[in-house]
Amino acid sequence: MELIQAIKGRKSIRAFNSNSVPREKIEEILNIVINAPSAINLQPWEFIVVMGEEKARLSRKLIKAYREKQISCSPGNVKPLADTFSKRGVESFELMNPYLEQMGQDFNRFINEGSCNFYGAPVAVILCLDNAFSKARLVDIGIALGYFTLVAYDLGFNTCPIGLINAYEDEIKEVLDIPENKDVVIGIALGYPDQKSPINNFKSPREGFENFVRWVE
Repeated sequence: MELIQAIKGRKSIRAFNSNSVPREKIEEILNIVINAPSAINLQPWEFIVVMGEEKARLSRKLIKAYREKQISCSPGNVKPLADTFSKRGVESFELMNPYLEQMGQDFNRFINEGSCNFYGAPVAVILCLDNAFSKARLVDIGIALGYFTLVAYDLGFNTCPIGLINAYEDEIKEVLDIPENKDVVIGIALGYPDQKSPINNFKSPREGFENFVRWVE
């Protein structure tokens, strides 16, 4: 698959089947992902790959924590967003809702509990960053995340970045025995899509590049 084809074709999957992903395939993905660039070649990323019963145990813990704390998916902004950004988020929610209605699913429960369960994917990948690094190194984690989603797609797998889990860092550290000096940044659901689920027909829209670019000549 060509790179541009992968970029245009890849989308977040929110319903996975239970088919397992061979460990050697995950190793193949990661072996390519670590070619991602990073500031002065620090390569600050750390990946925790969770499968099998441990993944199920992690999901149970996160869903329980969500039901108790009710911390939901959100943009995470510290100041009010400009209408342009808010409008994009609202549009995505409105476009997704008809697919959830077909499934008889409530939007908030599906998105939040689905995130905590990695949407049923057999593999959960947790990206961590040593807190000795400055927050600037989150850029490197983001680059690695982008590489991961594209490489996985190229090799025949599907993904969904899971940002909500960051709000339940304590629970994740407890289950996975992650040291205190490591910050949980984001997760990735990895697996094969449930072809029968209506939600997998949804793809969020993109505006034209002219809405994001200012030319200086």
